[in-house]
Parts: sequence; C-alpha cells; structure tokens
Amino acid sequence: MTPLGNTREEFWRRLCAGESGVGPIASFDASDFTTRFAAEVKDFNGEQLIGKKEARRMDAFAQYAFVAAREAIEDAKLPEDAELRKRVGVVLGTGIGGIQTFRTMSDRAHDLGTWARTSPFFIPMLMSNAAPAHISMANDLRGPIFATASACASANDAIATAYNLVANGDCVAMLTGGAEATITPLAMGGFCSMRAMSTRNDDPARACRPFDRERDGFVLAEGSGILLIEEAEHALARGARIYAEVLGYGQSADAYDIVAVDPNGDGVVLALERACASARIEPADVDYINAHGTSTPIGDPAESKAIERAFGEHAYRMGVSSTKSMTGHALGAAGGIEGVATVLSVARDIMPPTINYEFPDPECTLDYVPNVARRAPIRTALSNSFGFGGHNCVIVFGKMRGG
Repeated sequence: MTPLGNTREEFWRRLCAGESGVGPIASFDASDFTTRFAAEVKDFNGEQLIGKKEARRMDAFAQYAFVAAREAIEDAKLPEDAELRKRVGVVLGTGIGGIQTFRTMSDRAHDLGTWARTSPFFIPMLMSNAAPAHISMANDLRGPIFATASACASANDAIATAYNLVANGDCVAMLTGGAEATITPLAMGGFCSMRAMSTRNDDPARACRPFDRERDGFVLAEGSGILLIEEAEHALARGARIYAEVLGYGQSADAYDIVAVDPNGDGVVLALERACASARIEPADVDYINAHGTSTPIGDPAESKAIERAFGEHAYRMGVSSTKSMTGHALGAAGGIEGVATVLSVARDIMPPTINYEFPDPECTLDYVPNVARRAPIRTALSNSFGFGGHNCVIVFGKMRGG
C-alpha cells in the first residue's frame, strides 16, 4: 500500500519503471508550509476495502496495514486451519501510529468546545498496536501480536523480531512489516520547523534525490508493506510460493543525538557488520543494498561512507539504490515497503533505480543504480533502516538456499 500503487505488482512495476509517487499534497491545504508536497497513497477507500463499520474504527495507518496484510495472506495461501493459526502472529512497526485520529478528535473537541464528548474509539484508534490487533482479529491469528516503535527503523525491527519468533520455534509464521499515515498538518508543521524536508515545491517529483549533490531534505510519505515470514520446512511442505529467505539481521545504536545522524556512521557500520555475521555471510556475498537513502544532506554521505567502511573494496562492486527516491520516506513503514522491494529484487534479479540522480556528490562514491533499473544476479541483498534516536537495523534477504 504505497504512493506508487495499492498492490504488490503495481508497486513493483512502477518502481522498476522509475516513476515518482510524489506530488502536491491533496489531503489538506498546505499553502502555508515551506514544503507543500508529499508522497500520498492514492485511490484508497477504506470503507469499500474493509467495510464501513470497521474502517470507521481504524486510523488510516491501520487501514493501510489491514489491506496490505490481506494481500500477503492471500498471496501466501495461508491455510485456514485453526490449529495452525494459533501459531501465527503479527508484529508491525509504526513510528507514530494514529496521528490522523489525534488530529480529527482534537479538531472535533475544539469545535464542540469540550473534551467530555471524546469518542470512545479515540484510544483504540490512536494506539500503535491497533494495526496488528485488527489483522489478528480479522484472520483468527492467535500468536504474539504487538507493535515496535523505533522511528524510521520500526518496520525493520519488527521484521527482525518476527524472524526470531519463527527461527526460535515460537511461531510457525508471522506477518510483519510496517504502516504509517502521518501526512497531516501537525506532522508537516513539525518536520518543516525542523528544516528536515525538501522545499523543492516547483518540482515535487524530482525533490527526493538520494546521494545527489543537490539534495535538500527528505519527502514525507505514507503507506504499508507487509511480509509473511514462515518456517522454511513448513512452507515447503505445503507448497508455498517462496520469494526469498530471511538470512539474518543486525541492530545497533548511534548513541549520538535524538535526531541528528552521526556523520561518522559508526552505529551503521556496526549494524552492517552484525547483519553479515548473523547471516553467516562474507561482505563479498552481498550483491545489492536497498539503502536508507533519505535524501538528506548529512544522512546520505554518512550511510555511504559506512557502507564503504563495512564492505571495503566490495562496496564499489555492488548496487546500492534508494527506492525512497520514488516512494518518499514513510517513516515507520519504510522498512516494510523497502522489505517488499528488496525481496522482489532477490526473487526477480532486478535492482530498482535511484531516480533524480543527476549531480554526483564527491562524498557519495558508490554505484547508486542511477535512474534506470538494472537486471543483475542477486543472491543476497540488504535492506537498511535508520531512525531518529539512533536506531539502526539491517535485514539480510537471500535466495532460498538450495533454490
């Protein structure tokens, strides 16, 4: 569920075509803001897709997750077996949760002149764990269900947690990824005040330009990306279609600043090294990295240099692209959306491009798959996510061993 499309195949087709999902904000009047564009989900009607009654009890982030999870379950052909579903859970990342509900309910209380008539659904819609809860209830999933919140690393942390629950035998399968719907006046105002976003209002589609010398900030986005992670033998025994294997992950902290990126990239280096160690691979085994690549002046060179430090000379032999150049930055959902992209890269041997790459930056010296998707063998790929607070999480995906 993304600014590039509301199904997996539409998203993938437009991603590989190098299309931008960024445009002027349509959901509210943004004329007073220094940034007046974002990457919004389009043509989404929650009441039609979910049902009027249920949709009205979900914030937009939960609606996105609900519909994306349904597609994942249907694609995986998860058996409708009650005993099996006792061992299937849901862990999703979200950086902020139900901020659209917060806005709606606050405006309503202001108009009424009282807080006493706050909706009884306010808290259940606001809470970050609402998305996994609704998915669990709708699909009779009785394994562990919860949310992870680590800013823009939330979804990758969720995937790592889901991987552990399956690998340790606690669950047969887990739905995981992330969801976010923060394109609201309050969130836009906050990010504008931080001067964190691009102000290229005259050309929104070209505003997000990771690793390009002319980048001037990130582009706010929304959406959801959901994966079904299943124990390998169980998936093979039931004939499930397997796109890729989760090989491991690496997590670390910058221990540097609540919002600023450590320009030395020490925490990112640790996460990359730990990811390779967890997956039991050598740096030379990695063919592609779906970078965090947010298009910020400090963040992009810090990530690029960290990759150089972690991979040595091999860093210059692999593709490193940022799909945020097309989707924008969906905060807590980013790792889920990029996880889907990375898995499809492994399954289909295609590296999506970094679009809007025009002016090489001397501080960013890797192969960023500029502007055009590339066909290349991909046995192993990484998906990077880093968040405010210094959270770093890298997921390792690979072709199914023996496949």
